[in-house]
Amino acid sequence: MLKKYGFITGLLISFILSILAHYLHWGNTLQFFISCIAIIFVAGFLGKATESVAHYAGDRIGGFLNATFGNAAELIIAFFLVKDGLFGIVKASLTGAIIGNLLLVLGFSILVGGFKFKEQTFNVKLASHNSSLMILAVIALFIPAVFAKSLTPTENTALSLIVAGVLILAYILWLVFSMITHKNELADLAAVEHGKPAWSKGRSILYLVIATVMVGFESEWLVSTLDDLTSQFGLSDLFVGAFVIAIVGNAAEHSAAVMMALKNKVGATVEIAVGSSLQIALFVAPVLVFLSFFMGNTMDIVFEVYELIAIAVAVFITKSISQDGSTNWYEGVLLLAVYGILGVVFFML
Repeated sequence: MLKKYGFITGLLISFILSILAHYLHWGNTLQFFISCIAIIFVAGFLGKATESVAHYAGDRIGGFLNATFGNAAELIIAFFLVKDGLFGIVKASLTGAIIGNLLLVLGFSILVGGFKFKEQTFNVKLASHNSSLMILAVIALFIPAVFAKSLTPTENTALSLIVAGVLILAYILWLVFSMITHKNELADLAAVEHGKPAWSKGRSILYLVIATVMVGFESEWLVSTLDDLTSQFGLSDLFVGAFVIAIVGNAAEHSAAVMMALKNKVGATVEIAVGSSLQIALFVAPVLVFLSFFMGNTMDIVFEVYELIAIAVAVFITKSISQDGSTNWYEGVLLLAVYGILGVVFFML
């Protein structure tokens, strides 16, 4: 009970402080750090509300809701970045969200779960499907980058829209495949035990809406501070987007994945981390391309070489770790080691 009220107190205090910092102009640096703390609390609140709604919706729809609302912070932050034309930070934050889920979230969860259980197992079949989808994402991002210099800006825009459309279609068909045509084959693999819901159905939906609105406000306030932050501390857009924003945005997924690993449900942990990365690559990024198009300034889907290499490396090591259907604490160390190496390189660039 004390822990519950402690979280609520932290949520309210951090959110109120964010409001004061923004409207009373306390300074962008202070506002940034307050917003980061507040987003972590709000993301936790959002994850709790999503988990409660998922209990009433069922495992299949619940899993989709967990992935979708778990990525709400990243999507809303990216939307405001797109609105401000900060495409470089958008792509960096998407890169960070992908590698953060695959390396940091999954790696830390496996490490913690491995300390409690010598070996944890999950079904290889679903891991194989996830690996194929991750490779599709890598291919879809590499192709535009390879041909970008040979195309005119108009052609690049057209190519980005086409690739984005294909990825969205592939993601929708994956949902049809996993939830409809092959739901029986994958039912035991994707099922997540939600336990007792925190709130009633109506209250869960209300809290989910409130949490999403809070994330929207915090995201806008956070984005408004980025220009001053990067110039004051000499940080690159790549590092801020790929690590600072991504770590903050991954708060909900991180806590949920760790809890599942501690319950010896590493299959659910893999689904949270990998499933979230897939949604970022196959749905969130393409949707942002279309949103920018309708705003009149299209963001292409051409990522920097560093970002592509980071995503490819993360996919490669994750596929290697998950292909045998078992995990141990040392495999978590390997994932975290790769994440640390990438972090150092991105900081130095």
